[in-house]
Amino acid sequence: MTTTRKHTALPKAQILIEALPWLTRHHGKTVVIKFGGNAMVDEDLKAAFAQDVVFLRHAGLKPVVVHGGGPQISAALDKHGIVSEFKAGLRVTTEDAMDVVRMVLAGQVQRELVGLLNQHGPFAVGLTGEDAHTLTATRHRPRIDGEPVDIGRVGEITATDTGALEALLADGRIPVVSSIARSQDDHHVYNVNADTAAAALAAALGAETLMVLTDVEGLYEDWPNSDEVISRLTASQLEKLLPELSSGMVPKMEGCLHAVRNGVTTARVIDGRVQHSILLEIFTDEGIGTMVVPDETPDTQGES
Repeated sequence: MTTTRKHTALPKAQILIEALPWLTRHHGKTVVIKFGGNAMVDEDLKAAFAQDVVFLRHAGLKPVVVHGGGPQISAALDKHGIVSEFKAGLRVTTEDAMDVVRMVLAGQVQRELVGLLNQHGPFAVGLTGEDAHTLTATRHRPRIDGEPVDIGRVGEITATDTGALEALLADGRIPVVSSIARSQDDHHVYNVNADTAAAALAAALGAETLMVLTDVEGLYEDWPNSDEVISRLTASQLEKLLPELSSGMVPKMEGCLHAVRNGVTTARVIDGRVQHSILLEIFTDEGIGTMVVPDETPDTQGES
């Protein structure tokens, strides 16, 4: 019996010891995680995500979760008889649609995520970008064929205030932020892209890492001709690639670029379809996504 126990316990101990350098490196550091894609709709992936985030908290990191809710918003708009329309890759958000967006993000997606995290202890606190002026935005008018287009209450972030987030982190809590912003100009609110919101908050918090969950393995070298994933690239290398990227990857990679150009040490796009992908990315050298690093830090080469 004792021999059997030794054999089963030893690999567990080795795995824990292998994580030690990463535990040491990341202890006390803030990590902003953009929650989205399949990880947001698949029950097993949702549960694994919650476990990972609580693990980070117990391992001495300070996780902040930022989420959108595209599929849930589309379903709720359908129920309310509001047609989902997209222009320039963004959801056209009328006043009526904005009421639904706010209700779904703050009242449904955020509540569920807070509930999953709090199954493990009194950690998660939900807020939206409206709370304590966390996110402020003005109307975003994307250009189509060079002409600005009105897409309703879709916002471009103009300011961040991390006071409430920092107070929660200092108290050992896990903030869960819905990607809605207060308006700089009137008394309304704006729907903001969650990738952009996560990147803005990561920069404002001076986070060590921004992690963006996606439904792909990372940034592909030469898609669709090859499924080789670029494991690491600098801000300048990424900037050159941006014009060639698919529309869904653009806000994610622009967010990564913004983060590392504004003080975040690394930004990573990881495959949210892999259970425990966050732990694999942070605590092993088997990085499973694409990592973006600043240009001016050659000493970060080889880090994961």
